[in-house]
Amino acid sequence: MLLTQIPPAWLFGLAGGLMIGGAAALLLLVNGRIMGASGILGGLVDGSGAGNPGERLAFLAALIGVPALMVAVRGAPATHLSGNLALMVVAGLLVGLGTRIANGCTSGHGVCGMSRLSLRSIVATLVYLAAGFAALYVGRHLLGAF
Repeated sequence: MLLTQIPPAWLFGLAGGLMIGGAAALLLLVNGRIMGASGILGGLVDGSGAGNPGERLAFLAALIGVPALMVAVRGAPATHLSGNLALMVVAGLLVGLGTRIANGCTSGHGVCGMSRLSLRSIVATLVYLAAGFAALYVGRHLLGAF
């Protein structure tokens, strides 16, 4: 199969995944730390990351700045996000709560933890996926939200 036959959205997903994996590997190899976006942000908010605030702020600036730059250069991609603002706020709060309960997010557990064969991360990732499938089913088929 030629690359020109692959839908562009898949290639962007592949490129994004390679960048996340590369960044996680680089942080682990260079600094000996596991990359987890919720832990990096949480350390700034609760003060537990006071030892390296510059590194945390640089990570978060890149996490926000690179997609913003891409939107400025290429335009916003078409998405299937809900236009329901209340639903989006509730979803964001639930994701934040879930990352605190699970002691990490998908970048920490799904990318870094699973690659290290961490049983806790494998279970957490399976729970994330099951909860996402259930939420989508309830939202789409029972509530008609999206």
